Amino acid sequence: MSKIIFNEHQRRTLEANPNVKTVSDRTIQYTPEFKVKAVNENLQGKGPAQIFAENGFDLTVIGSDKPKETLKRWRKTFRLYGEKGFWEERRGKGSTGRPSTQELSAGKKLEKAEARIKYLEAENELLKKLEALERQAKKRS
Repeated sequence: MSKIIFNEHQRRTLEANPNVKTVSDRTIQYTPEFKVKAVNENLQGKGPAQIFAENGFDLTVIGSDKPKETLKRWRKTFRLYGEKGFWEERRGKGSTGRPSTQELSAGKKLEKAEARIKYLEAENELLKKLEALERQAKKRS
């Protein structure tokens, strides 16, 4: 994630750019059309900074390294998936993270709920002990 934090004015300016889909305080989500165009121009020899500047991005706002880093990522996506890689949402695909609740059987859901209850009960006990210690400390003072 970027170390740059966009202020309200910078976010509005970036959102006005037709090549931008959305902007948060730290991230810019670009349109798939811009990604395809930028990669094609880069493969034809245009530099990342030049591509971004010609498409209305102020490099002092987004950061001078952002175009280079971004195009490196986009070239990899283009190499692996082609143009359609920019049109499909792939974040989180293929990860071995926790399964969605839709895929869980009733038994697994119950097991998961029981584990959560056990965790919350332990957390409550810990908080009670902490409060008791704080009360004792106040009595001593």
